[in-house]
Amino acid sequence: QVQLVESGGGLVQAGGSLRLSCAASGRTFSRYRMGWFRQAPGKEREFVASISSSGGTTYYADSVKGRFTISRDNAKNTVYLQMNSLKPEDTAVYYCAAKGVADLKYDYWGQGTQVTVSS
Repeated sequence: QVQLVESGGGLVQAGGSLRLSCAASGRTFSRYRMGWFRQAPGKEREFVASISSSGGTTYYADSVKGRFTISRDNAKNTVYLQMNSLKPEDTAVYYCAAKGVADLKYDYWGQGTQVTVSS
């Protein structure tokens, strides 16, 4: 079992930056691939970024590539999402999620944190 708690959301002007954090419980955090997803009002949840268990491999949605950076600190059981050059279309609830090595899907989810980008 992994419990995830996101923080760091808020209101920011377009062009600004925010850093989201996701703190995980348990001693096996380093075994999980971690991902960030987001869901805007009236839209389906979409993939934003993911990072391998060691932190050596990352993937990004095309819409955030070059602006967002995912990272993790396994000693602190925390994954981060640095968001720069924010746009109004980045407004959404952001969720972190964890996937075991043998799992096909993300099994553990946080409660989400709201990010609002004003124009």
